[in-house]
Amino acid sequence: MSKLKILTYPDKFLLQPTAPLENIDGQVQQMIDAMAETMYAAPGIGLAATQVDQHIQLIVIDVSETKDQLRVFVNPQILWASEETALCEEGCLSVPSIYDEVRRPARVRVRALDADGKPFELDCEGLLAVCVQHEMDHLSGRVFVDYLSALKQDRIRTKMKKRRTREAA
Repeated sequence: MSKLKILTYPDKFLLQPTAPLENIDGQVQQMIDAMAETMYAAPGIGLAATQVDQHIQLIVIDVSETKDQLRVFVNPQILWASEETALCEEGCLSVPSIYDEVRRPARVRVRALDADGKPFELDCEGLLAVCVQHEMDHLSGRVFVDYLSALKQDRIRTKMKKRRTREAA
């Protein structure tokens, strides 16, 4: 399976909300494999389907040091989020070379289907909690830049547009 093209901010398709998957068939399994390959090659720790212009509720994540613990979340929902928050520096494959701090709940409980369509719940904290929330934002048409000040958002948009123009030349 070949790597997929990752959309870059401020691409309008990153803003589109996603639809739940009705069933996990062979085509979805191929998408999971392609997304995982793309994420690992980037290299990244998470990738949402909307980042590769597929507007379905599908996320792949691997926050392990060894990059051998792929987690698949189909139709994820946050069931609970802690009142305690944490400030974490975030980056994004769709916003390359840009990093900034975002405050999010420190712990969350998520419900989803795995790659085989089996339901599960998972309590997340630390980097996994940040990554799950970050990728779920993509499913709602949000990027981490949306949490930053208007001035920072404008600067990042300008920087990304200039980068896209240079790469196209």
